Amino acid sequence: MDIETELVRLKTDHLYRRRQVITSPQATVVQLNGRAMLSFCSNDYLGLANHPSLVKALQKGASRYGVGSGSAHLVSGHFKPHHDLELRLAELTQRPRALLFSTGYMANLGVLSAFAQRGQILLEDRLNHASLIDGARITGARLTRYSHNDVAAVASHLSKQSSHSGDKRCLVATDTIFSMDGDIAPLRALAKLSQKHQALFMVDDAHGFGLRGQQGAGTLSELNLSYDEVPLLMGTLGKACGTFGAFVAGSETLIETLIQRARTYIYTTALPPAVAYATLTSLNLLRDEAWRRSQLDENIAYFRACASQLKIAIGDSLTPIQPLIVGASIKALEISQKLQQQGILITAIRPPTVAKGSARLRITLCTEHSREDIDRLFDTLAPLL
Repeated sequence: MDIETELVRLKTDHLYRRRQVITSPQATVVQLNGRAMLSFCSNDYLGLANHPSLVKALQKGASRYGVGSGSAHLVSGHFKPHHDLELRLAELTQRPRALLFSTGYMANLGVLSAFAQRGQILLEDRLNHASLIDGARITGARLTRYSHNDVAAVASHLSKQSSHSGDKRCLVATDTIFSMDGDIAPLRALAKLSQKHQALFMVDDAHGFGLRGQQGAGTLSELNLSYDEVPLLMGTLGKACGTFGAFVAGSETLIETLIQRARTYIYTTALPPAVAYATLTSLNLLRDEAWRRSQLDENIAYFRACASQLKIAIGDSLTPIQPLIVGASIKALEISQKLQQQGILITAIRPPTVAKGSARLRITLCTEHSREDIDRLFDTLAPLL
């Protein structure tokens, strides 16, 4: 492939991606290129990324444990904050064990590399996060991507497969809350089917952990799904929790298998211990500041009411992710640029992140958005549609 020609093609097709430099902490208002921008495109859903208690905890953790971990967990990089955080995460999610990973992407690749083998059947929702799709490709498993949230399709695929035990059984993987559409997977039905056909069921709760369930324990907590029903739970710490990293929670046997076989755990430097130390404070905030989740729910309801009143077609989502699908990539870019000119930051999401013809503004809401912020968004956005 001629890489220069490919870059030209991306620009011609309005698919070229550019970074913008922020010079302030993450918040609903950020400084971008010397301008204050009202942001509606951050995953800092609960407004914890710059919480004073988290900042102090990170500073204290760095003072005590330094900055870098120096090595992989299995060499000399597993610190007490890592250990303590894993215990807290297991307790919060009501799973026997939890295991830290450096990112959610690495966690998903690690799970699939440990449990999916070449030739094994792997069923995934067509709108799963890229990390789950890439993980399947790396393993060499026989990947089937079923239509979005199509329980009947999963049932059909599973019924065609012979029931296997151990490592050869089918693996089913899905997001809980889909990152570009904001809708929720039919988890109870998928869990029931997986149990019926002895398939290993894995969920990616990146956009649910911290937001849903008791004390922010996640979507499975909200639905009261046990680890017998959903053996593998992945959650991230860089969204609602406001810090960085990820974890997988499950049974003793499954977590020990990850420690022995997950290449993205074994062969990478551990998360900085100061970040793990700060995340312990983040879990306390999830418990003690439940009003943040309630306020976010109120913001979501108000946003959707405004969209309905203005007859702006927003995706069917009751989560902080509110997609406004505009179709063509050039149109999404133009609206995003015009919003930015008026001080509102919303990134245009285009293929290959979403399907061709479904470019969108991925509007995300935060606890700290005010009704005035949401009103300003619609006052600015409506004339552009």
